[in-house]
Amino acid sequence: MIIDCHGHYTTAPEAHTLWRVAQVQSFKAHEPFPEYPSISDDEIIETIETNQLRLLRERGADVTIFSPRASAMEHHVGDETVSLAWSRACNDLISRVSTLFPETFFGVCQLPQSPGVDVSHSIAELERCVNELGFVGLNLNPDPSGGMWNGAPLTDRSWYPIYEKMVELDVPAMIHVSGSCNANFHATGAHYMNADTTAFMQLLQGDLFSDFPELRFVIPHGGGAVPYHWGRYRGLADMLKKPQLSEHLMHNVFFDTCVYHQPGIDLLFEVIDLDNILFGSEMVGAVRGIDPETGHYFDDTKRYVDAANLTSNQREQVFSRNARRVYPRLDAALSKQGR
Repeated sequence: MIIDCHGHYTTAPEAHTLWRVAQVQSFKAHEPFPEYPSISDDEIIETIETNQLRLLRERGADVTIFSPRASAMEHHVGDETVSLAWSRACNDLISRVSTLFPETFFGVCQLPQSPGVDVSHSIAELERCVNELGFVGLNLNPDPSGGMWNGAPLTDRSWYPIYEKMVELDVPAMIHVSGSCNANFHATGAHYMNADTTAFMQLLQGDLFSDFPELRFVIPHGGGAVPYHWGRYRGLADMLKKPQLSEHLMHNVFFDTCVYHQPGIDLLFEVIDLDNILFGSEMVGAVRGIDPETGHYFDDTKRYVDAANLTSNQREQVFSRNARRVYPRLDAALSKQGR
């Protein structure tokens, strides 16, 4: 079995996207939010079958851990009421996809975070998504300001309420920012990579996992700059009088394979322990074109893993076993299906 830990509903029905535009306009005009549109099952099925499901089959994957479009979370837009209504709409849509395709798509939720708002206000939506909708994890935005980075680091105690709930529910979080409203940071080319690297460094500087030894984070996009500069972070841990990274962070922190060229994947496997790598593609996501050097899609990351110097047992670990370990609710759901 091949489990893609990083998929987004980037092809959601147009009516859903148009409602978001109208919602934001209503907020700015100090008017009530419009009624959410009626979207048929057939509309959802068409958007999935012609996009994510088609590509999954063509590329040989079986399961996707599926969440709302990350760049559209836009926690920096509007206020807490805007974020809550938008998050519930996005999460409900993901739930419908997982209900229509129960063997392929397993939900991960968007939280209704908002700049300056206590993260504990997101707990009710996390509980709803896990306990009522059957989601297996969440996306956690370390910078709901959209590139301004004016909030507390992930190790600050203000984040503890959401961590306590994650441990209670036994769900991991993918650390994932949204769109950038800072012209200095292109969203997918800079802001995403910055956030991945920044989150890792914040965790290195703190001692979060001493307080939450069962907490689990997936840092996407291959861990940002971290694997490439692994010696720097090992050295910084030493300078900061922290334990070695293998003990300080790597029982709790995992990277995906959303790296879009073979040398990058090869380096990831050379530097990072296989126990900490989950297969992911971010499909359909940040980079959608065909690589002229290979003739294949940049985000067809299975090809890179297949070509890496791994044994069949190691490949199975990356493709499925690690995801089932990090996402125990996914493992339970698959086991219930006899898989």
